[in-house]
Amino acid sequence: MTGAKRRKKSVLWSQRNTLLCEDFKQWGRRRLPILEWAPRYSLKENLLPDTVSGIMLAIQQVTQGLAFAILSSVHPVFGLYGSFFPAIIYAVFGMGRHVATGTFALTSLISANAVERLVPASSQNLTTPRNTSSLGLSDFEMKRIGIAASVSFLGGVIQVAMCVLQLGSTTFLLTQPVISAMTTGAATHVVTSQVKYLLGMKIPYISGPLGLFYIYTYVFENIKAVRLEALLLSLLSIVVLVTVKELNERFKRKIKVVLPVDLVLVIAASFACYYANMENTYGLEVVGHIPKGIPPPKAPPMSVLSAVITEAFGVALVGYAASLALAQGSAKKFKYSVDDNQEFLAHGLSNVISSFFFCIPSAAAMGRTTGLYSTGAKTQVACLISCIFVLTVIYTIGPLLYWLPMCVLASIIVVGLKGMLIQFRDLKKYWNVDKIDWGIWISTYVFTICFAANVGLLFGVVCTIAIVIGRFSRAKTLSIENMKEMEFKVKTEMDSETLQQVKVISINNALVFLNAKKFHTDLMNIIQKENASNQPLDDTSKCEQNTLLNSLSNGNCNEEAPQSCPYEKCSLILDCSGLSFFDYSGVSMLVEVYMDCKSRSVDVSLAHCTASLIKAMKYCGNLDSAKPIFFKSVSAAISNIHLNRVRQNLSNLGEQSEV
Repeated sequence: MTGAKRRKKSVLWSQRNTLLCEDFKQWGRRRLPILEWAPRYSLKENLLPDTVSGIMLAIQQVTQGLAFAILSSVHPVFGLYGSFFPAIIYAVFGMGRHVATGTFALTSLISANAVERLVPASSQNLTTPRNTSSLGLSDFEMKRIGIAASVSFLGGVIQVAMCVLQLGSTTFLLTQPVISAMTTGAATHVVTSQVKYLLGMKIPYISGPLGLFYIYTYVFENIKAVRLEALLLSLLSIVVLVTVKELNERFKRKIKVVLPVDLVLVIAASFACYYANMENTYGLEVVGHIPKGIPPPKAPPMSVLSAVITEAFGVALVGYAASLALAQGSAKKFKYSVDDNQEFLAHGLSNVISSFFFCIPSAAAMGRTTGLYSTGAKTQVACLISCIFVLTVIYTIGPLLYWLPMCVLASIIVVGLKGMLIQFRDLKKYWNVDKIDWGIWISTYVFTICFAANVGLLFGVVCTIAIVIGRFSRAKTLSIENMKEMEFKVKTEMDSETLQQVKVISINNALVFLNAKKFHTDLMNIIQKENASNQPLDDTSKCEQNTLLNSLSNGNCNEEAPQSCPYEKCSLILDCSGLSFFDYSGVSMLVEVYMDCKSRSVDVSLAHCTASLIKAMKYCGNLDSAKPIFFKSVSAAISNIHLNRVRQNLSNLGEQSEV
């Protein structure tokens, strides 16, 4: 008896340990996404495109690292470190397979506020220049990177805390118009910060409200101080970059290897500046001394954390918002999923760990991410390969960049911001789909250029919440009783065979960014259950299975219709009579639902659509124009389905008779 009890206890313990082991493995794969995709990595299919993409990405990482470090008011070499460490950490913890993490213009601008406030340039003349660091840099430069590293550390801590608090679920407040306007406004700030290098002028550091306008005022007041040589070299560089990149984009299908024009321009400009001695002859500003190697890790100064908390929150929110938008875009493009909370953790750890290696705040950049798209990258291996080349630059090639003119580097940065700046074209689609989204875009952009990126982001979110609350308070819903009466009327008019092939779902609330994802998930679940069911059900089962779909705001939507007949093509009718209002995200989701259903061989019809909804859907997507999909009523939609079935049956009978 005792032996049996022991064996039973041993079996229970082994089962419990097995369950704990499985739970730990699942947790590990969820928190370390590299364990999910690395074992399945195909060397034959993915290594070559990842290698080519990694080399092209490394060129962008080096040039942007140097420029964004200067933008952050620290020595250029720290930008190279910021292009190396965050990319490795994100490759381990991040879920975006095509997201290139590293130095970022917006976070660099925000951290520069703290650097210039706590270690101003005027303090350099008050201290004796000493080279006490292992890099051979002055105490002034080390104090500055200490402030930037503290901003990175505290910003990363805030992001990790948001992951622990599961605040990733609140990211639905970051709508497409808000993110688009904020990044466009921030790109305008970055272009403004490069004006002094493009024109070869000495402009004092200007920040604060309306700082952008003060910079241009200073430029026009001192227009005679523009160096013609720097201006001509900047214009030539921009023309070459834009022309070659446009040609690469146009003929990318015909040419196997894209010309790395950034690398060619850097090498050519450096050699020209060296042999022509442009620094002394024409007074051109160059990058200067780049020390070799990576110094030993050191904790950022904790005594200044309370002084940089404002910039840290800006880095945490702006960096995460821009990075998440890129991660979700790549996930949608290449058909995989991204966990919002895991992205908080990945970017938080990238900032926290990198701050111990003298790195400025990091995030994903649109230019680098779109570069991975265009060069055919498959996984984060491309980013890891780019890190190998960045490390080579740090230890060997870095000192050769001494002669790189700053005006050429600024030109590379400005052209690299093209993807953000052309988001002005989004205004047309927002105006055609929802004019309130258009107003949010304009106001968010104005707040961003007048104040800062974090202020513009906060204003956009608050404005969006206020508008949605106001619109929801006036929203009308379709009652369950009316839906049942309509279903009863349809059942009395149509035969049972047709009803078995049709599913009617009522959208009885607004369709906006708040509930668009849940609408898509619930609808796809119903269709999957429909396709999985191939056996006829009795009346009781039909009643139980065809429960009403939860409403898009609180989980209750109305749907009553029998299951589709076996081996018959299913038809879906969306009753939009209760769709009181919509925005761009909602219309985009409706179009996406239509395309998904079409790929699953499910015919979709929309009933009771307003003229504005029909116009918005036709504008947002390429809908099937060969057959009607918009109807005045559910009965009309079912009649059309019934008529199509009759025609199809007659056609089949005709073919059989001919045989």
